Amino acid sequence: MPAVSIHTSIAEEILALKKQRKAIILAHHYQESEIQELADVIGDSLELARKAKQFDGEVIVFCGVWFMAETAKLLNPERIVVVPDKNAGCSLVDSCPADQVRAFKQRYPDHVIVSYINTSAAVKAESDIICTSRNAVQVVNSIPADKPILFCPDINLGNYVKQQTGRQNMKIWQGACIVHATFAARKLTAARLEHPTALVAAHPECPAEVLAMADYIGSTSALIEHCVKSDVSEWIIMTESGVRHSLEKGAPSKKFYFVPNENCNCSECPYMRMNTLEKLRDCLETLEPRLELPASIMERARLPIERMLAL
Repeated sequence: MPAVSIHTSIAEEILALKKQRKAIILAHHYQESEIQELADVIGDSLELARKAKQFDGEVIVFCGVWFMAETAKLLNPERIVVVPDKNAGCSLVDSCPADQVRAFKQRYPDHVIVSYINTSAAVKAESDIICTSRNAVQVVNSIPADKPILFCPDINLGNYVKQQTGRQNMKIWQGACIVHATFAARKLTAARLEHPTALVAAHPECPAEVLAMADYIGSTSALIEHCVKSDVSEWIIMTESGVRHSLEKGAPSKKFYFVPNENCNCSECPYMRMNTLEKLRDCLETLEPRLELPASIMERARLPIERMLAL
């Protein structure tokens, strides 16, 4: 009889605990494939938070990063929300402290503050409307043309939105994703020479020179959906390499190539990879780390999300 692997044993524990806790496991596309295999739902941050509203259980286990779990709590205030690792943060969140956004509002009270969903709950509470990478252009276009805008916090996404909308009265926060911002156009050029029949799909958090070379630009979920459904059999993917799991599962006959960034030979988010099967099991067992938010923050942060959803 073959030995049972450690991972198989842990997976069985996780499934048993999930049933016991009446829990749902949500996993972002950037998680390790072994976590995605155990998830009830795989998606991007807002997609997962909304899916959580549709189940009847008591506990949400969010396998992603902290701000994503905050969003799940905002949309599911009555449920327990836990994460495998509390230290799984986000460079975009770190680049945009709430006190600095508050100071901007005091100095420029006429500006409409559009915040990317990759922000803390405290920043969302200071915002007028939230956007995702999928709907950012639509959200900005919904704002009257004479209204000045502050777009937080991703400079690359902000520049892309500014280009797509033609908005000149839009200030852009100087934040960036440590994965997408370090993709280099020269490395993409090398990948295109190596794979001449492949098309390029890029996330709008990539630098402008990378986006200029892309055949398709879209959010994580939109990018996966497009590449899976497309007639094109080879794609160069300019986003976090965790999407490989969903791409290959959706289109096993296609080839997907990932380009290394400037900092390493990979395209992995170090925060996303802090979550492990062991930590997933432990948080189900102890219901810690548990995410709690002050009622005042929750009420104010939920409002700009609801404005976005109303679009």
